[in-house]
Amino acid sequence: MLTFYRYANAACILQAVAVYIVAVSAQAQESTNLSIPMTQPPFVTETEPTGSSEIAEPDSLTQTQSSLFGGPWYERPKLTGDWFGTRSALAGNGITLDVSNTQYHQGVTSGGLEQAFQYGGRNDYFLNVDGEKAGLSKGSFITLHGETRYGESANSLTGALMPVNLMLAVPQPNGSITALTGVKLTQFLSEQSMVYAGKINTLDDFKQPITGAGTLNGFQNTALMFNPIYARTVPYSTFGAGFAYLENMEPLFAAAVFDTNNTPTVSGFDTFFDNGATVFAQLNLQTRFFGLPGHQGVSGTYSSGTYTDLTPTAFLNPIEGLVIQTTPKTGSWCLAYNFDQAVYVSQDDPQRKWGVFSNLGIADNNPSPINWFASAGISGNSPFSERKADTFGIGYFYVGVSDPLKSLAPNLLPLQNENGVELYYNVQATPWCQITPDLQVIDPFRERADSSLLFGLRAKIDF
Repeated sequence: MLTFYRYANAACILQAVAVYIVAVSAQAQESTNLSIPMTQPPFVTETEPTGSSEIAEPDSLTQTQSSLFGGPWYERPKLTGDWFGTRSALAGNGITLDVSNTQYHQGVTSGGLEQAFQYGGRNDYFLNVDGEKAGLSKGSFITLHGETRYGESANSLTGALMPVNLMLAVPQPNGSITALTGVKLTQFLSEQSMVYAGKINTLDDFKQPITGAGTLNGFQNTALMFNPIYARTVPYSTFGAGFAYLENMEPLFAAAVFDTNNTPTVSGFDTFFDNGATVFAQLNLQTRFFGLPGHQGVSGTYSSGTYTDLTPTAFLNPIEGLVIQTTPKTGSWCLAYNFDQAVYVSQDDPQRKWGVFSNLGIADNNPSPINWFASAGISGNSPFSERKADTFGIGYFYVGVSDPLKSLAPNLLPLQNENGVELYYNVQATPWCQITPDLQVIDPFRERADSSLLFGLRAKIDF
């Protein structure tokens, strides 16, 4: 017998498909092409507030903002439009509010630990304040990120170390919760430098290579969303401060200090830096090989915190469901390399491109559960000329699980290295609605779990 959740799953999919059919039948193509910012590595603050809309200068503010938020329902960037002029008025005073709902129906069709489909979702709420327009200091920005997570996920069905759906693993992996995971204050010191501090959501400013996709409209597997070699040392939501030196409004060099405690659902003041600190540094160079844009970057972290190789991280749980004690160790480090390179750029629209990307990483063998990591893939804008705002991606990853973790209980829980493939196609049905079929094949780190085939459907609506 179908449960209520399965009825809800079916309803959500039908709703998403219906929106798409209506949009296509109306021949609704987005009014502007998809904006594709250059790659922003994780944990580095963006040069503009997260989730904010592009705002015009004051002399053309009213007219431009009205056209930005308004228009026919199938062309406007947000489903709810201009709120009878309220949205434009708030933006004119430096305040923007962005709300989105993202729903997932994903499951294991063969292999894994269990063949089943799960339904879950999340709401994200971004409040951005442009300090200068709001009467504060010039070059200042305030960003608040609230989020609601609900339902279930397929993460526990595969036997994999890497969650197959990262955004249903945060701010917590199960149940329903609403939390304020980011309160960030940013101050530009010049056009080339900036500082920031606050409670940092370390994934807020992440941009996936080539497509510029964020956390909700690109890859879903943890291993292809960011380099999981950071998983031991960098929390998801924590106190921190940092600075960045910019080149062409992209971070060239950045450094930050984070509290090692992951505190997305609590204030974090009770545990403020009581388990040491993580220092993060990164150098990210813009390149023009063959006259095409790309990036080459190196980064690293060192944490003075005390962990075991079984301590759950903000992004993964090495041995979920088992109670095993290991010896704590103080200190953990990692080094990473990233690159992306455009292979094709449209002459008519330089923002439309596709190319290749890769991430490599190495970390200590204990307490990090991951000793080394590698991934590579292809992503970019749709090759179909009539679907200019659609994006796609295909990627492969390999996770080298640490030797101490493998040898922990070889008879009770034999473990191995993990690898997988993910393929997605992100359809922009309207500027405010995106629908993404997603296919993954995972060879999990639990040896007794068969290789799993997963299919999922994601629907995101911007209100």
